[in-house]
Amino acid sequence: GQVVRSSPTVLLFSYGTLQHKKVQIAHFGRELTGRQDALPGYTRGTVAINDPKMEAFLGETHYAIAEPSTDSEDAISGIVFEITEQELAAADKYEGDADYRRISVTLRSGDKAWVYVRA
Repeated sequence: GQVVRSSPTVLLFSYGTLQHKKVQIAHFGRELTGRQDALPGYTRGTVAINDPKMEAFLGETHYAIAEPSTDSEDAISGIVFEITEQELAAADKYEGDADYRRISVTLRSGDKAWVYVRA
């Protein structure tokens, strides 16, 4: 029989457009499954989408962006997705258009995940 090796997976925390099914399908070729979690110590800002095609695709004019907060009570709620390293590379490409950098964080659940924050 065929042995299917599952790729090692990583966790990606999304608080913005990656939660849209059509964005997931466009960039990962599949709908992601995730669960609710939160990113403590951050607050949600916005950054303008400078690509008319992307604006039309999303039906939004701004991306959400995580910024460190001075208030320890602050947290951004979102969804944690389990994705492969290849999919993480696709996410990097998608997020690379805006002023994001990817960092490793500990979520409220205690899970370690990648998240895109203001560069």
